[in-house]
Amino acid sequence: MNKKTVKDINLKGKKVLVRCDFNVPMDENQNITDNTRIIAALPTIQYLLDNDCKLILCSHLGRPKGEFKPEFSLKPVAKELSRLLGKEVIMAEDVVGKDAKAKAETLEPRQILLLENVRFHKEETDNDLTFAKELASLAEIYVNDAFGAAHRAHSSTAGVAEFLPAVSGFLIEKELKFLGNAITNPERPFVAILGGAKVSDKIGVIDSLLEKVDTLIIGGGMAYTFFKAQGYEVGNSICELDKLDLAKNLMKKAEEKGVKLLLPIDTKIGKEFKPDTESKTVAYTEIPAGWEGFDIGEKTIKMFSEEIKKAKTVVWNGPLGLFEFDQFAIGTNSIAKVLAEIDATTIIGGGDSAAAVKKAGLEDKMTHISTGGGASLEFLEGKKLPGIECLMDA
Repeated sequence: MNKKTVKDINLKGKKVLVRCDFNVPMDENQNITDNTRIIAALPTIQYLLDNDCKLILCSHLGRPKGEFKPEFSLKPVAKELSRLLGKEVIMAEDVVGKDAKAKAETLEPRQILLLENVRFHKEETDNDLTFAKELASLAEIYVNDAFGAAHRAHSSTAGVAEFLPAVSGFLIEKELKFLGNAITNPERPFVAILGGAKVSDKIGVIDSLLEKVDTLIIGGGMAYTFFKAQGYEVGNSICELDKLDLAKNLMKKAEEKGVKLLLPIDTKIGKEFKPDTESKTVAYTEIPAGWEGFDIGEKTIKMFSEEIKKAKTVVWNGPLGLFEFDQFAIGTNSIAKVLAEIDATTIIGGGDSAAAVKKAGLEDKMTHISTGGGASLEFLEGKKLPGIECLMDA
């Protein structure tokens, strides 16, 4: 994935269109509740400002489905970005309309314009090249720094690269460095931890990682499909009955490849799906009818921790339990603490695992936390990401 970055091109004084990932969570009053993704864009923005560029930033927010909806406006992002940079970020009322074009036309060096949500146009998700060309016409150079959207072939992530010289920003460069090294040249032992609810979401990743890792640890909701595949009862636990043969095949493949596949040996179960439900820990072979598995048990935490402590590279994607409920967050938090303490390259694959690490206050202790859940999964799976493929080769 050897792509040109902002450092490999003459940007001095140029008008630059930057695709950022400002898809940030907000409360019902449009207050941003987590500005991590905005902070992640700052190094690239600052570098471009230092090079006297005229900056035009664009991003999506949520899923407005191709129409204007005020609750998906990027105005709160412009405000937060102004605060973080200590300078005004001009807000456009539209994306490629009169207001955006007029404001882009009169930009001075070191000024920043933020366009409105690109997904207010359905052409964005269709990767409509007429729309992409119009967007590209606002600038002279395109910089993609939205790793979280790089797995989507949309007008602002891939289409514009047909019309402008296209390079990556520092965030994408960093993502490719850490994720790329883990996949192509990991320091061993290499351990992957996969959690989350469904095997179906992670089939490609499990299959791909079995070619590369020394140990694969599986937890979270998808572990119950593996238990069922071995003939054990799982009560009301989440279980994909149509994926039992697949789970069997993956266990067989691990054996053939000499990969150590670790599944939970005990599980914390609850009566109902609510925070204060009655709970207890049982062996994975003894989940009673009417109960549901919500977390890994103490013996599993110990077994997983001992394996992780031997690792030199760890990639983790997906929580190991229902971490949103405190009594079922113990497994996920315990493993996060182990990762924070070991002397290894630790890569957290975005999404819920990143949220869990942040909730535990351990983000500073990880080598790299990916900003893209879906993108990092597809990258680990070995898929080509359209938002990166379209950039100029170094």
